[in-house]
Amino acid sequence: MENLKLVTYCGLYCGLCANRGRIPQQAMALRESMVKEGYDKWGSPIPGFKDFWKFLSQLCDPDMGCPGCRQGGGPADCTIRKCAKQRKIDVCVFCEDFPCKRVLGLAKGYPTLIVDSERLKKIGIEAWTKEQEERVKTGFTYVDIRCYPYSVHEE
Repeated sequence: MENLKLVTYCGLYCGLCANRGRIPQQAMALRESMVKEGYDKWGSPIPGFKDFWKFLSQLCDPDMGCPGCRQGGGPADCTIRKCAKQRKIDVCVFCEDFPCKRVLGLAKGYPTLIVDSERLKKIGIEAWTKEQEERVKTGFTYVDIRCYPYSVHEE
């Protein structure tokens, strides 16, 4: 299941989430800048600094910010994940009911979800994952195209 580590049940690719891409890079840049200014040495007396510093350090590590859908990351109450697990489906596109109302609800906010899922089904998980890694290299993240409102709770 290693090849599914960064693939969500709904069919998104965790590597294209800003929490794994841009946010850690930006957090590291801020942390490095603050270290150059000496905050790591004299910042602790500032109210809330220790919690902030811990949080900032966690943001620097993509796995601490969000370990991925299959490792318990993402919305704790995700009904898509719950359904896929109950049906013993690795990715929703392999379900006979794809796309269901839940996936269609999520696709309102993630316009590439359905077409990306169909591509995954067509070329297989390994080739699809390689394509997604190439997308990651471009700097693209889902937030670039995400639309609101969307819901993973539509029944």
